[in-house]
Amino acid sequence: MTNEERALRTLLARIADWGEAHIKFDDAVKDFPVELRGKRPDGGPHSAWELLEHIRIAQWDIVEFTRDAKRHVSPEWPSGYWPSAPEPPSEGAWDESVAKVRDGMRALAEIANDLSFDLFARIEGGDGQTVLRELILAADHNSYHLGQLVMVRKILGA
Repeated sequence: MTNEERALRTLLARIADWGEAHIKFDDAVKDFPVELRGKRPDGGPHSAWELLEHIRIAQWDIVEFTRDAKRHVSPEWPSGYWPSAPEPPSEGAWDESVAKVRDGMRALAEIANDLSFDLFARIEGGDGQTVLRELILAADHNSYHLGQLVMVRKILGA
């Protein structure tokens, strides 16, 4: 492995949850008031729960597609990428989703550091995607929706 590839892989492993250009995931969800998790701001399209679950589902899809695109089946677009209700379905659902997002971020970092994944080769079973593209897509998608989550939090006064 060249120094350039090592540097790229290190960067890719970090961007799943770095705080250099935006808030870190744990900071965005830390101490989010239970009573506000399922509340949509006036005129807003999504609750914090909907955004959290969307991040989890999309990230899971990206990880599993990257690991094995030939066997992975993505959810139906767009309905399969969003929860069916604005409120968490149970008391523990929020914490479970948070834990799964963290697991997904670790999985993305593992993929970035795994030399068996060629960053530039097309993913077998895909339609032109590369591992590099998927890692950047996950980081970009997460940061976009984390920004929305922070906005919902602020509008709701949390």
